[in-house]
Amino acid sequence: MRKMLAIGATKFLIWLGQAMNKQGSSTPGKIGLKIYPNLLKDLAAQVREDIFVVCGTNGKTTTNNLLCEALRSEGKKVVCNSAGANMLYGIVTAFADSASISGKLNADCACIEIDEASARRAFPHFKPNYMVLTNLFRDQLDRYGEIDITMDVLKEALAMSPNTKLIVNGDDPLSVALAKQSGNPFVTFGVDEQVIDAKHAAKETKEGRFCQMCGAELQYDYYHYSQLGKYHCPKCDFARPKLDYAVTNVHLDRGISLRMEGRQFRIKSHGFYNVYNILAAYAAARTAGFYLERFDQVLRRHKTQNGRMELFDIGGRHVVLNLAKNPAGFNQNISAVLEDKSPKDLIVVINDKAQDGKDISWLWDVDFERFHDARVQTFIASGIRALDMQLRFKYADIPSKVEEDVTKAIERLVTGGTGNLYVLCNYTALYNTHLILKKLEEGKV
Repeated sequence: MRKMLAIGATKFLIWLGQAMNKQGSSTPGKIGLKIYPNLLKDLAAQVREDIFVVCGTNGKTTTNNLLCEALRSEGKKVVCNSAGANMLYGIVTAFADSASISGKLNADCACIEIDEASARRAFPHFKPNYMVLTNLFRDQLDRYGEIDITMDVLKEALAMSPNTKLIVNGDDPLSVALAKQSGNPFVTFGVDEQVIDAKHAAKETKEGRFCQMCGAELQYDYYHYSQLGKYHCPKCDFARPKLDYAVTNVHLDRGISLRMEGRQFRIKSHGFYNVYNILAAYAAARTAGFYLERFDQVLRRHKTQNGRMELFDIGGRHVVLNLAKNPAGFNQNISAVLEDKSPKDLIVVINDKAQDGKDISWLWDVDFERFHDARVQTFIASGIRALDMQLRFKYADIPSKVEEDVTKAIERLVTGGTGNLYVLCNYTALYNTHLILKKLEEGKV
């Protein structure tokens, strides 16, 4: 009876949130779990085949959604927290939303994006069969601290689930070290050729440039970005492992083209980081035994989640919205902007709410100086910390304007700019900016 009440309350709150156009999907799960503490455990136990969790600093939402779409293309019924609510209560919401009011769950698989710090809270409720680790970068300093704290939190979670098989970014020495130290079985994926300009990649801030086994500074045959690349330790045998799933023949013009296991794939998405997202989803499904005959169709049909290189047409003006919440992710955004050779305008929206982290000193680790070569005509700093962003622009010798009101900033450049606008936001700024752009696109503002 309590389970039915919990699911009913959760479903009602989901409906209410949608009716009120609210972003959050954690509150329904929080109430449901309070009414019936075993709600997640009972629902997850009904998944007939595999539970996948997708974890890591960047790329979780895109990877998780691609994996879900790939499994559905194989005829599987899948539970998925596709909107990216990746803490414990958001996961409960996703399961309850997919269940009947009586508590029955009709699902072959579950694809669950999970926040790094939430894994140890979720794993007592279910033990995933597979965990995808996309990468490990410094993120939200006042929440996670330095990267070694994040690694310790994930090791603690994996100690609760020693049979979970890891699908790990082999190009990331931190992810590989975590996999080795956890004792869990693991396979690796990565990019098996140099793609990015060597001079720029070598200059980027690297979180994991020291060997996690002996402390020596790692040496690289080549970098992709941040600490990702082909590495080895000069003092011990730690090195990038032989990749189980490797990408080659990567081309980034007019979208992404790449080769995996002898098959060539294309996707309209831009940005080198999306090569990793595609490969991570592919490797997870292949590791679980799926051949993925229709994966090319999955990529063609894939629609980006809100704020992941999302495109808008506002009165004939081209607008791109993307999430940029830490140095590694922001540097990849800059690379994506540089790929567009046409004149453009740029708005950077920075907030400092709890989910963003109050400490925004990470802005000084972003290579904003590269924007000098991006043909950006107008820079606007916006959001709660607009003045801090303008200061960072100043030290990069970039003239910028301040407009804390995001709507006014967008309207200003949509009506008077180049007709080609990029809007880069950190986490809490993203949803409201997405709503503003949707309303402008629909002519409702």
